[in-house]
Amino acid sequence: MNLLRIAITGAGGRMGRTLIEATLNDAEATLAAAIDHPEAQVLGKDAGELVGTPCGVAVSSDCETGIAQATCLIDFTRPEGTLAHLELCRKHGTGIVIGTTGFDAAGKAAIAAAARDIAVVFAPNMSVGVNVVFKLLEVASRIMDDGYDVEIVEAHHRHKIDAPSGTALRMGEVVAQALGRDLAQDAIYGRQGVTGERLPSTIGFATVRGGDIVGDHNVMFCGLGERVEIGHKASSRMPYALGSLRAARFLASRKTGLFDMLDVLGLR
Repeated sequence: MNLLRIAITGAGGRMGRTLIEATLNDAEATLAAAIDHPEAQVLGKDAGELVGTPCGVAVSSDCETGIAQATCLIDFTRPEGTLAHLELCRKHGTGIVIGTTGFDAAGKAAIAAAARDIAVVFAPNMSVGVNVVFKLLEVASRIMDDGYDVEIVEAHHRHKIDAPSGTALRMGEVVAQALGRDLAQDAIYGRQGVTGERLPSTIGFATVRGGDIVGDHNVMFCGLGERVEIGHKASSRMPYALGSLRAARFLASRKTGLFDMLDVLGLR
C-alpha cells in the first residue's frame, strides 16, 4: 500500500498539533513534513513530540522542500499564508486540503485558478458531522420555505479572528440557495437599538467569542408555535483533522479540480 505523504502547515498551533496526531495514528498516511513560520518556537523539534509520539520529522520553516516531498498539504493557517503555500503546491504538483477561512473574492478566485493545475479540497469546515448538517439544512429549508424565520448562532474561542465563522456563512449560503434568496442582500449580522420588525426574507447571524470553545453552530427555523433547530457542537479539533485526512485520501486519485467536503463524502 502506498502511504499518503502528508505535509502540515502551522505545525505548532492548536490545529497543527491535532493534524499531526491524526496523521501519525492513520495507517494509510505518513507525516512527510511539519512546517511553521521562521519565528516559531517549535522549529527543529520532533513534530511527533508535540503530541507525545516522536516520529523523526523535525518542524521546519522550509515550506518548499516540505511541500515538494508531500502527496498532499493540509493547511489551516491564514488566507495570506495559504495562498503562498497554494502557489508552491501548484509548482510541485502537490494536492492541497484548505481548511483556512476568511478569504476574500480575490483569494477564492486564486484557489479556483490553482485547481486547474492541481487537485484542491476547499471547504469552510472539514468535519464530517458539519457537512452532514449542511445537507440536512438543504432539506429542511426546502420544506420550511414559508412562515419560518431563519437565525444562525455560532460560538468559537477567543482567538478566532474572523466573524461570522466560515461554517456559519456556509450554512447561510446553503439555506439561502435552497430558499431562492441572495444571502448578500438578506443577511443580518447582529442587531442593536430600534431595529423594527423582522423582515421575513432575512437570515440572521449572531456571533459569540470566548474562552476555549472549539466550535458550536446552531440554525433555528422559527415558526408559529414551534422551532426546529439543526446544529453541531465540536468538543475537540479532532473531527476537523480526521475529515481533512479523508479529503487527502479523496485527492490521491485526482490530478486537478476544485472540490469540497460534499464531494469527498458523496453528498452531492
